[in-house]
Amino acid sequence: MSLLHLHLLLNHLPTVAFGLAAGLLVVSWLGRSEDLKRASCVLLFIIALVAIPTYVTGDAARFALRDREDVSADLIAAHREAAMLALIPMQMTGALAWIAVWRFRRWILPALVALSFGTLALMARAATVGGGIRHPEVLGKAAMSGWPDAAAIGAALVLDYPWVWPICEVFHFVGLCLLFGVVLLVNLRVLGVLRGVAFADVSRLMPWALLGFIINVVTGMLFFLAAPDQYTQNSAFAWKIGLVVTAGATLIYPVASEELRGLKPDAAASATARLVAAASVLLWTAVIFLGRFLPYLGSE
Repeated sequence: MSLLHLHLLLNHLPTVAFGLAAGLLVVSWLGRSEDLKRASCVLLFIIALVAIPTYVTGDAARFALRDREDVSADLIAAHREAAMLALIPMQMTGALAWIAVWRFRRWILPALVALSFGTLALMARAATVGGGIRHPEVLGKAAMSGWPDAAAIGAALVLDYPWVWPICEVFHFVGLCLLFGVVLLVNLRVLGVLRGVAFADVSRLMPWALLGFIINVVTGMLFFLAAPDQYTQNSAFAWKIGLVVTAGATLIYPVASEELRGLKPDAAASATARLVAAASVLLWTAVIFLGRFLPYLGSE
């Protein structure tokens, strides 16, 4: 299966699933259901993760269709721009949903609802423009013009200023240190290495892991926007993105688990929690390995 096929499988998921999660969030707000609120926030976070490979594989589809005379290059570019414009608030929504699971505040829920439905509107526009690639008759002028091209702005920032790439490399490394350092510490506690410490004490560091992840997503996306074909034509990159999404999903478990939140000093975590902790460490180690050796693993 190529990245083009993967894009065909994923391209409707962020819009449809995100709409479902936003609806559940509203229901939890009106019904004052804590369990439903937590579940909808977890779902929003997972969907935001899935949106990353959805966008990346879209660039692989653009590369595959570049020589097709029956496909409009302008419509593909418009779809890319609309997708990036929706991806940015979607990642913001996912981050805010994670914070809501970690430590809820009253202002978070209305902010999350407003941000979710704004994101959903932008996702719907991206889906409409994407559908217009094969069916241009469905598009109106409003869907095609008057919108900022976030993807082009990001690419120009990196390509036009030679100092941006190395600075992004520095921040990418800092973000990775924050992310993996906290993930390793927290998961070692779950695995029983730091059993004398209450889990609540080490879990206070989890927002730093989220910050590191956000830094890596932002800088990594800037690298991708500057040279998308360099990444999408490398099969190792597809594996890395898959691992990033899977490993990223493990970031929500330590803050969402009722069992771990109540884990006292010297108490052992369940076998399920230890399995997730071990998988998280191994997955992030694999991400680091692929990221470091990506230039040497060859392009297709």
